[in-house]
Amino acid sequence: MATTTPDRHAALTRSGLNLIQQAISIFDADLRLAVSNRPYQAMFGLPDELTRPGTTFEDTIRYLVHRGEYGPQEDTEAAIRERVDQARTFQPHYMERKRADGRWISVEGAPLSQGGWIAVYTDITQIKRQEELLRARSEELSELVLDHAERLSAANRALAATNAALEEAKRILTESEARTRHVTAMVPAHIAHMDRDYRYTFSNNQIAAVFPGADRGIIGRAGEEVLGRETFDRIRPHMDRAVAGQPQVFEITHPPSGRRIRIALTPDPNGRGAYVLSTDVTAEVQSREALTHAAKRALAAQMTSGLAHDFGNLLTIILGLQTRLARAGLPPEQAEDVQATLAAARRGATLLDGIAALTGKREQHPQPVDLDALFEHLAAMARPTLGAAVTLEHATTNLPARLMLDPGALQDALLNLILNARDAMQGKGRIGLQARTAGRWLEITVTDSGPGFSDEALARATQPFFTTKGSKGSGLGLSMVYDQVKLAGGTLRLANLAQGAQVAIRLPLRAARPHLVLLVEDDDAIRSHIRQMLTAQGHSVIEAGSLSEARGLTDLSGLTLILSDLQLGDGSGADLRGRGLPLVLMTALPPGDAGRSGLDGTVLTKPFGDTELALALAETDD
Repeated sequence: MATTTPDRHAALTRSGLNLIQQAISIFDADLRLAVSNRPYQAMFGLPDELTRPGTTFEDTIRYLVHRGEYGPQEDTEAAIRERVDQARTFQPHYMERKRADGRWISVEGAPLSQGGWIAVYTDITQIKRQEELLRARSEELSELVLDHAERLSAANRALAATNAALEEAKRILTESEARTRHVTAMVPAHIAHMDRDYRYTFSNNQIAAVFPGADRGIIGRAGEEVLGRETFDRIRPHMDRAVAGQPQVFEITHPPSGRRIRIALTPDPNGRGAYVLSTDVTAEVQSREALTHAAKRALAAQMTSGLAHDFGNLLTIILGLQTRLARAGLPPEQAEDVQATLAAARRGATLLDGIAALTGKREQHPQPVDLDALFEHLAAMARPTLGAAVTLEHATTNLPARLMLDPGALQDALLNLILNARDAMQGKGRIGLQARTAGRWLEITVTDSGPGFSDEALARATQPFFTTKGSKGSGLGLSMVYDQVKLAGGTLRLANLAQGAQVAIRLPLRAARPHLVLLVEDDDAIRSHIRQMLTAQGHSVIEAGSLSEARGLTDLSGLTLILSDLQLGDGSGADLRGRGLPLVLMTALPPGDAGRSGLDGTVLTKPFGDTELALALAETDD
């Protein structure tokens, strides 16, 4: 079946209305003309500009009052206000009135479900004249009465047909609007309209999907109230230009969630504000950044990997020879030269380790982590290298007791940032390390009281081999921090503060709480191995060697999770579903095997390690 566009629907509707002899007008909830037919213009002698969609009801009434449509008025403005106020609280009605030119019209109005109303105007002058004639000559014109009655009946039938046509037009308009609203509600973006005062007049109710935390009930509310001042201040300059008639497409970072939002603003052709299309492009931006960074890293790896092998061999020879010289009992001056050579060679070895980390395969190993304890350990490790003139303060705010993180990678990244801060402050100042929740993210910030980032550093600091330390820097530290954060599914942002610099890391917030696990496995050796993995992660374990034994234990007090093999000797572990507890299944069957079909939830493929087990259990906490 062929499809028609909304414009086609509108054109067909107008064509159909023009075939109706009665005058018809439809005004929307904002008291603006939505559609009318030619008899409407002809009946009231309206100029073209008052029959165009968007014309205000007040302008139309003002024109008619000044033309004397409603007879002489002592106060024309009061008469206009009275009729506009009546329209704002529109009620269904039928009335007949005599116009200034002596002709009679009937007016029938009905409200629409989506707001606004439809009005039908019928010229009933002939009917009124017939009624007067009947009253004056009722005895003399009895035969004419019958004739007139028949004509009146025919007129009523025509009016009924017209009303039926209007009802059909109303139904079509209502269905068309409902389809449009349904389609916009399915779009994975926020579609809205804002008036010239920056208040929402339409929304497809998807705002919370794009701007996390926003209230869905936004109609009539100001953009600053809905989005927050910080977010709307980033949008306002573009809205100013859009309302002035300039289309806008731009991207902002949503401060509360860290999401990257692309916003397109289209000026309202009627001059009543702008249409707004907001799309979450976080994944697109992250992919684009990751591809750019990966390309630079691959180029760096290609340039250095071959040299690194030969350089490593040379360093091995140099370190060996210099170590022998250091043991030879040389005079102090020569011994000092030997130590300087050794230090330079060891620095070269460290640089090689950095290149290996940059070019080698990287993996995440998340496990339950107490972030307060990690910060304490990190501070104890870092303070001896900071010097007496540098203070290091750390704090956490409203965090779960344990989080799923890769402690080694996170500790390395934070230590790198702390040492960079020390160097930026030239060994004197304050370093702050804070962690807090930010919506669905864990946000960790490292701040310092140094001079801040240069414009070049803000743009290039995460690129491999970029450094502001001259010959003292390798340019690999922040690049490796960036890679680790991206590998964990997070973001890294550099910024300058009023005093100093800030590096903000956002990682997915995954809480890890200790469970009392019912472990169901019929192989004793495997069950023992998995029990050790669970207890090492801080969980308590109750064991069952069969399905029947497990069924007798599922109602134990305090039990929070079932971890069961799929293929047990006396049945399927999937039969433990529906007992009010999260169920994680284990199986040696490969993904895609028919034996795994129909399994919902988390399924671990044997063999699995600590990381896979920890992540599977953490998913049940979401």
